[in-house]
Amino acid sequence: MNILLVNWMDMANPMAGGAEVHLTEIFRRFVSRGDRITLVCSGFRGGSAQDEYEGIRIVRTGFRENFNFTAPKIIRELDRREHFDLVVEDINKVPLFTPVFIKHRPVLVVIPHLFGTTVFRETNPLLASYVYFMERPIPRVYRASLFEVISESTARDLVRRGVREDSMRIVHCGMDHAIYCPDPAIGKFERPTILYVGRIKRYKSIDVIIRAMPLVLGAVPNARLVIVGSGDSVAELESLARKLGISENVEFTGFVTSDVKVNWMRRSHVAVNPSPKEGWGLTNIEANACGTVAVASDVDGLRDSVKDGDTGLLFPYGDARTLADRLITLLKDTELRGRLTRNAFAWAATFTWEKCARETMEVVGEIVEDFRAL
Repeated sequence: MNILLVNWMDMANPMAGGAEVHLTEIFRRFVSRGDRITLVCSGFRGGSAQDEYEGIRIVRTGFRENFNFTAPKIIRELDRREHFDLVVEDINKVPLFTPVFIKHRPVLVVIPHLFGTTVFRETNPLLASYVYFMERPIPRVYRASLFEVISESTARDLVRRGVREDSMRIVHCGMDHAIYCPDPAIGKFERPTILYVGRIKRYKSIDVIIRAMPLVLGAVPNARLVIVGSGDSVAELESLARKLGISENVEFTGFVTSDVKVNWMRRSHVAVNPSPKEGWGLTNIEANACGTVAVASDVDGLRDSVKDGDTGLLFPYGDARTLADRLITLLKDTELRGRLTRNAFAWAATFTWEKCARETMEVVGEIVEDFRAL
């Protein structure tokens, strides 16, 4: 099968994140079974126009700021030469509306999550309005497509927006258990450690954890918060920590390698995800697989990856006081933390990239077969 992928970035892009890992892990397994895979994505400084990764041919055009304007021409030209059997569009920024300019191919839409109104928390009103209104036509433009979503929350969100429920297939994310696993040779840090891993962006609401820390320190004076990742909100968060007088208890690591990230996940006591909305919450499952319990906002996506009271704890989004209570409980109640950690580890073990890719192959087979039957 000859498949065209469309995504805003590839794994070599310095801004690549979970969506790029997700797409690559799935379709490198398509390559292994003999399929031809081409990815069209945006370029970046220092990136070549043509590349290859894990057997996936990469074609870069434009940049993140204008990819949706430069991509259609490249996609049409490639399709005229290659006659793809399927187009897979991963919508994790704004949609490219591929069915508008590729009318004679089946389109599978992969959606981690849509922004909705949460985009107004991150960027200026003009850009936020652009993203918000670009999402509105999705049900109409992709009405003949199948949707592969990564969580029940994303499926419900799309139904509320007008996407037909029978056009959606839920395929949970996988993970690499050879990387994300406990190390019996090391234990937890001596100092109680709370961990955030991810992009340092305003819409991630990392400020909620920092606002919770003075309350945590009142009960656990030697606790610390470690924030792993990079982004444009670091200075703002450092300023908040100084204002609250807790700078000595908050550490920003910046970008770290995968090995270093996993070490933080293994040795920390609690991982936290305070986001207002996610497609799934992969970092929660990664922490669980490393032997660390997670606390997360009770919001779409995160409530799918954390089973409250069973594999971790949830708290009302933005409620720093309740988050502090959850963190204090887990740091002080070792019996509860041990039970949740064991359950979380077993829960994480059920998610593999092999299973994710196999289920995606079934969805791909379904959409191609239905299209050929027309």
